[in-house]
Amino acid sequence: MATAMLRIRAVEPLEGRTLRLTLSDSTVVERDVSDLLFSPIFDRVASDDGLFRRVVARHGTVVWPGDLDLAPETLIWGAIRPADPTVRPEPFLRPRPPSR
Repeated sequence: MATAMLRIRAVEPLEGRTLRLTLSDSTVVERDVSDLLFSPIFDRVASDDGLFRRVVARHGTVVWPGDLDLAPETLIWGAIRPADPTVRPEPFLRPRPPSR
């Protein structure tokens, strides 16, 4: 069985450094990314609310101005479902349903 990689289809910035992510399978998860913005290249995104809120979904992940992005698998694995914070998404690679 082939596997389908989960990708990020849409993103919405929330309070602090949290993102609401809509995945390619329509699952919605939230991820606090403050722990991922530690590299010097993310200093402005980490400290500037206006810049943080300019995040967009592109090429299956999230991107800020200046082509700053984070790996989608890192975002997805660390995320939680807002309706139930104990539930996390399945592994990044999921079996693709059989073709008919």
